[in-house]
Amino acid sequence: MSLQCGIVGLPNVGKSTLFNCLSNAKAQSANFPFCTIEPNVGVITVPDERLIKLGELCKPERGVIPTTVEIVDIAGLVKGASQGEGLGNKFLANIRETDAIIHVLRCFDDENVVHVDGSVNPVRDKEIIDAELQLKDLETVESRIQKCEKAAKAGGDKNAKLQLEVLVKYREALSQGRNARTVELDNKDQEAAAKDLFLLTNKPVMYVCNVDEAAAVSGNAYVEQIKEAVKDEDAQVLVLAAKIESEIAELETYEERQMFLEELGLQESGVNRLIKAAYALLNLRTFLTAGSDEVRAWTFKAGAKAPQCAGVIHTDFERGFIRAEVIKYEDFIALGGEAQCRAAGKLATEGKDYLVQDGDIMHFLFNV
Repeated sequence: MSLQCGIVGLPNVGKSTLFNCLSNAKAQSANFPFCTIEPNVGVITVPDERLIKLGELCKPERGVIPTTVEIVDIAGLVKGASQGEGLGNKFLANIRETDAIIHVLRCFDDENVVHVDGSVNPVRDKEIIDAELQLKDLETVESRIQKCEKAAKAGGDKNAKLQLEVLVKYREALSQGRNARTVELDNKDQEAAAKDLFLLTNKPVMYVCNVDEAAAVSGNAYVEQIKEAVKDEDAQVLVLAAKIESEIAELETYEERQMFLEELGLQESGVNRLIKAAYALLNLRTFLTAGSDEVRAWTFKAGAKAPQCAGVIHTDFERGFIRAEVIKYEDFIALGGEAQCRAAGKLATEGKDYLVQDGDIMHFLFNV
């Protein structure tokens, strides 16, 4: 499943440092704008404590295989990007290709790290990025409106009329400096029409406040300013210290990393929290397979039914789907495995309409 989160922000806010912590790919990280020109793509392992417990219980011969999520490091945007400033057109095209946005904001003071606008102000930085994306979306919407108006008048095209209704709603919001994701659509038909527009500001977003070590646990005044600024948006705010995360990433053993985190007063690394949040931002969930040969996590889109999830493993599984045997993770761990769950009546047989839940341990029966 190749859904991607794109990391965006102004230059020198810590995007590439953060990406380097997330991925083995080494994006350039330097104290000047436009260091990252081509988008760097990292296939990142999704931390899942359930796999550790299943591995200990099943002792699989081929080991434990986690699922992954793709993160794209996109070069820093600047004011005027919508008009092509700072290679803006290329960067905006890279954002358009992603499915969700991780917006990194500088929430730390450091005179040794220059700010592209001369001072630290994360709310202003957020508004600069928002404005550039909104301007590009408005350009897209205005262009589509002209085409839809012609089609609606010329042939009475119902689809054109439907899309025109949606486009007018978006034009009004964008003209007022609001993101497309704030627009409330009237019905599922309008929602379907909206998806075809691929607007930048309609993508789900998460704001990452990059702080210094002193603010890694409790945040700071900059973080509070961002929380206030986005309180009316359907968006998560995550706090982490990219510089500390890079130091943690260099430690060789799990024990060393945990000791470092404990000294800082953190239960889990910011990188782990970010990966999990990015996975959820993409509306992704995990089902599991567990046995003596292999324990594995598989990715599916929330709302998928059993045959679709079977197809994640192999297209033949979906094509010839008969039924799915499902054990809840908690029962599997509590009772000690599949045989015990079966004996205790904790194994459910589900058909084609079963909505798969996060953490379901599944076995598919099929015939092709």
